[in-house]
Amino acid sequence: MALAGVPDDVGPEGMLAAAGVLSRPAEEFENDPSIEALWAMRAVEHAEVYFNILCSVDPRLLRLTPHDDTIYREFREEFPDLQVAQIPEDDLKSPEAKQKWRPFCERFQGVIEDYNLGTLLRLDGAGEYSEQNTVLVTRIQFYAVELARNREGVNDGVRDRFKPRGRQGP
Repeated sequence: MALAGVPDDVGPEGMLAAAGVLSRPAEEFENDPSIEALWAMRAVEHAEVYFNILCSVDPRLLRLTPHDDTIYREFREEFPDLQVAQIPEDDLKSPEAKQKWRPFCERFQGVIEDYNLGTLLRLDGAGEYSEQNTVLVTRIQFYAVELARNREGVNDGVRDRFKPRGRQGP
C-alpha cells in the first residue's frame, strides 16, 4: 500500500528508527512534515499487517488486545445501533459523532497503549484498504469497530475475497 510522500524503501531499520522518534513527546515536533510522514508510514504498516492477518486466519479467532472483551462490550453498550459492515465517515467524524466518541475513547487512556494513535480503518468491511475505503481514526476506534466486525461475522469473507500480500518496497 503506497502513500503519497512516503518512501517505499524504508525497511525494518528505518521503521525501528521511526518508532523511536515517534515515542517522543508530540510537543517537540510542531507540524514537522517528516514526522507526519513517519506517522503515516506507521499507520500504513499497521493496516498492511492487519489486512494480511484477516486474509490468513478466521477473524473470529483473532485477539487484538488483552482487553478485547471489555472494548467490544463497552463499544456495543455505547454504540448499539452502529452498523459496522459499512460505516459512513460522518458516524466517525461529524461534530456530533466526535462528541460521542471522545468519552468512549478516553475510557481507554492508560489501558490501551497508543489508544489515540492515528490508525487506518476500512469504511466498508467487505473491501480492502484503498484511498476511497479508508479513514483515519484513533487506535481505540479501530479496535472497537474491527472487534465488532470480527465477532459479528462482517470480516468472515475477507479470506475468500483477498489473499495476503507481501510488504510494499524491497
